[in-house]
Amino acid sequence: MRRTSLAALAGLLLALVTGCSGAHPGDLIQGKSPVKVDSPDLVAFKKNTDIPNCPKVSSNQVAGGMPGVTVHCLGGGRSVDVAGLRGPMIVNFWASTCTECRKEMPALATYARRQSDVRVLGIDLLDLQPAAALQLARDSKVGYPLLADPAGNLVGRKPVPRGVGLPYTVFVDASGRVVHVEAGAMTSEKDVAAAAGKYLGVAG
Repeated sequence: MRRTSLAALAGLLLALVTGCSGAHPGDLIQGKSPVKVDSPDLVAFKKNTDIPNCPKVSSNQVAGGMPGVTVHCLGGGRSVDVAGLRGPMIVNFWASTCTECRKEMPALATYARRQSDVRVLGIDLLDLQPAAALQLARDSKVGYPLLADPAGNLVGRKPVPRGVGLPYTVFVDASGRVVHVEAGAMTSEKDVAAAAGKYLGVAG
């Protein structure tokens, strides 16, 4: 199964940003990405999709949970400190440039639409094309919230290691603890339900 290497992707994005926009390499490292994921045109586009606003979360970080990093809502909306995410939840890391992500997104969208026991949340990671990301989400009939981390602030912060490939999925239990991480694509609703049942105890 082919996956897009985050290390290679980060290097390519860094070259693109610094070469095309004049941004300093430190912009990506320090979380100052020049990519706006909530520009007026993206906000207008999102209104014509089924993508909801990003969730309100607790401000409390739990041991073994997601890192204390605040991420913008793709296409506008409230920002989210991912340390506050509570499950049962599937947190899927993806990018519009990732071929396997494109195969997986419709399966996640179908799973999320057909049940309500397990929430799904996507994080568009190291992606300099938020418009393409929203287009992919609309084409895939996504009806779950989407965050965007174009600067890769979550990379290297457990449970998101450096050098892992996309797509990458984190399973979060009701207490906010990360119970499993999975690299590679789940390409059918059945795959997603099986993973949710195995790692979260709720297939949906």
